[in-house]
Amino acid sequence: MSTSDVETLVIGAGVAGLAAASELESAGRSVLVVEAADAPGGVMRSDRVRGFVVERGPNTFQIKPEMAAFLERHDLASHPLPAAPEGRRRCLWREGRLVEVPLGPLALARSPLMSTRGKLRLLAEPFVRRGDGADESVAEFVARRLGPELVGALVAPFLTGVYAGDEQQLGADAVFPALVELERERGSIALGALWRALTRRAGAPRGRAGTWSLPDGLGSLAGALAERLHTPVRLAGRVREIEREAGGWRVGLSGSNGDETLVSRSIVLATPAPEAAEILAGALPAAAEILRSVHYAPIVALTFDVDPKRVREPIEGFGFLVPREEKLGLLGCLFMSRIFPGRAPAGRELLHCMLGGERWPEVVELTDELIVKRALGDLDRCLGLRAEPGVLALRRWPRAVPQPGRGHAARVRALRRCTAESGGLALAGAYLQGVAVADALASGVAAAHSLG
Repeated sequence: MSTSDVETLVIGAGVAGLAAASELESAGRSVLVVEAADAPGGVMRSDRVRGFVVERGPNTFQIKPEMAAFLERHDLASHPLPAAPEGRRRCLWREGRLVEVPLGPLALARSPLMSTRGKLRLLAEPFVRRGDGADESVAEFVARRLGPELVGALVAPFLTGVYAGDEQQLGADAVFPALVELERERGSIALGALWRALTRRAGAPRGRAGTWSLPDGLGSLAGALAERLHTPVRLAGRVREIEREAGGWRVGLSGSNGDETLVSRSIVLATPAPEAAEILAGALPAAAEILRSVHYAPIVALTFDVDPKRVREPIEGFGFLVPREEKLGLLGCLFMSRIFPGRAPAGRELLHCMLGGERWPEVVELTDELIVKRALGDLDRCLGLRAEPGVLALRRWPRAVPQPGRGHAARVRALRRCTAESGGLALAGAYLQGVAVADALASGVAAAHSLG
């Protein structure tokens, strides 16, 4: 067994770990990134299959202010690719038909997704008595402030697309922290948003509107970040445990060349919560216990090659989501070749389907044959298939998306206190401050900065 010294060790080469490593190197720190998988990127994986650009995990991202600033700092601002204008059209499968989601007040006023009474209830929000969403579920918070009808009509389907989760279990303070804070500060979401808009200081960080990817898929973002590091990412390296010692950390590592011990002054632990819990079990048992409480929803990602002339419904726009009450295995379907150019050969369409989530977690245990059969049956119901599409890829993610429940924000604060007290250890990942790509990246930046 060999022993090596490193200044800062980053464990995990998903977007959070790669962002942390990039920030640390920019600050002049020597960094080694260790990744258990055979490629950097975590859940961001993109492949070319028979002329299609196939995503194995997430498909799109938003560029929030922290991500926009990061891309500028690291000369990556020109890399993202905006979605085509038709991507603004998004639908729900509701009562046997695709219904367009309203994207503004006027569209909402005309939408059949809510009744007149439900729409009028939205206008009463400024007059609702102030409460506290810290211990409420998303469903409880939204129903109390904006009316119960909005929960089923729009909020629950939105959470299906982002979290594959259950609005009755997801915590309001974790999923909609800005809205909870607006109520806490100003007593109203609408009045608080207006106040923030009026008092926004000039030069405040801004993101970029819309939906984004990269020409070769999200995996190429991970590739670009990894390639820019001074030291290559060490792949197929699994951290068994870490131990605090004077002036740093002793890390047990297993890899293709056998067992190794690394001694590092500081660590960024950028793995999913269950893996982080296993690594910290000996050194920080209190932190490990909190990490074990983070639940994940499973997802199966299934990609199809479709002939657009052999479907009943036109393949147009962003795609569609399926509310729980429709009782389909399908969570939603993205029309990837309509959102971004170059994703499919001429005359073909690329459809990315998601199954499972909290409504059907058992899907990850089924055979490929049964999963494909169920997905095609649901697609046929929604789009009308006149010929069987070709299967391009099927990927199981048993732990795909963190599910932050009630009180999650308080648990994260307790977790950060545990790690801060240990000295030289920071956490990063999608379970901390949001599951979106931009949020995971921002957690890596914050972790790097917290190490000084």
